[in-house]
Amino acid sequence: MAIDIIMPQLGESIAEGTVVKWFVPVGGTIQKDESLLEVETEKVTLEIPSPATGQLKEIIVHEGETVPVGTLLARIESALASEVINRVGGVVLRPMELAPTGEQHHSPAVRQLAREHGVELSHVKGTGVGGRVTKKDVLDVIARSGAQPKVAVSGSQPSMGEELLPITQMRKTIADRMVKSKQTSAHVTTFFEADFSSIAKFREGRNLTYLPFVVRAATRAIRDVSIVNSSWGEQGIVVKRDIHIGIATALDDGLLVPVVRYADRKGLTQLAKEIADLAERARSKKLSPEEVQGGTFTITNHGGFGSLFSTPIIHQPQIAILGLGAIQKRAVVIDDAIAIRPMGYFSLSFDHRVIDGATADQFMTKVKHNLEHNHWEQIL
Repeated sequence: MAIDIIMPQLGESIAEGTVVKWFVPVGGTIQKDESLLEVETEKVTLEIPSPATGQLKEIIVHEGETVPVGTLLARIESALASEVINRVGGVVLRPMELAPTGEQHHSPAVRQLAREHGVELSHVKGTGVGGRVTKKDVLDVIARSGAQPKVAVSGSQPSMGEELLPITQMRKTIADRMVKSKQTSAHVTTFFEADFSSIAKFREGRNLTYLPFVVRAATRAIRDVSIVNSSWGEQGIVVKRDIHIGIATALDDGLLVPVVRYADRKGLTQLAKEIADLAERARSKKLSPEEVQGGTFTITNHGGFGSLFSTPIIHQPQIAILGLGAIQKRAVVIDDAIAIRPMGYFSLSFDHRVIDGATADQFMTKVKHNLEHNHWEQIL
């Protein structure tokens, strides 16, 4: 039985995906639930497991190609019983149906290549499974005609002593979103400083980072200044009742923002566990699309890399993002005396279309108060 591997629907708003890597070559065998390929969308990169044990008979969409949701990516020859239709790990299992006589179904990549070079697909003899026309078949026709396949070139070519790094789908998406965010929102950033002495003392002997404390302090402040938890809409400003905190997570090749849902209802221990779990699965590409959607406010811990100040770009369609700098011991004046305290700068980039500086500073004042004066024992 042949099983079609289809580009999965990885979220409501996702229309296409890019094949990053095939883990098995054509002709190779794979076990059920082993990673078959890696797919990247504008929201998430994840590994797709094989729906069955079998042999990879054909790869139709190759690495680096971007295709719409529902596109046939490959076929596995399996011993599964026929007539099985199911969903496993985002891929569709279905018996292979050969096209009726005279009717051919071509992948988007094949159709595009044929369009670019004026190749009539009905005249191409397919060598794929069931007589399907593959990309190689089209390239062979182009080569026989004497034309050179067109190669897309992005930007200038590197000269001696330079290296050209290809732009991944994730990096392209990040670039597009950052530019769009700056073009959409009227960005303003305000900075505050907080004394983390009480938190540092409370953390002694406990496996807790500073981040869950900041999440807790921010969600308390959002309850008091709810306009920060909103978005700009055509009909007006939409204030969100639920508080879902996005945690910016650095990857080797980009950035993801997994979401802690109903963060205001959770204690420090649960927040810490969820943040650590989301970050680990983001880096190992095991997040589901739903886990990077629906955030209402974002926090980025740029201080983890030693940064003191930052002016983060708002994660659309939200209207604010909180940045946390490195916590460092500094000399400060307390009651007219110099003291050594663990201090940290934190920033709020906000959309000036929605809130003004006074509202942003009111929110930040409450975050600062919560960081310095919360009774953490009660919310562990």
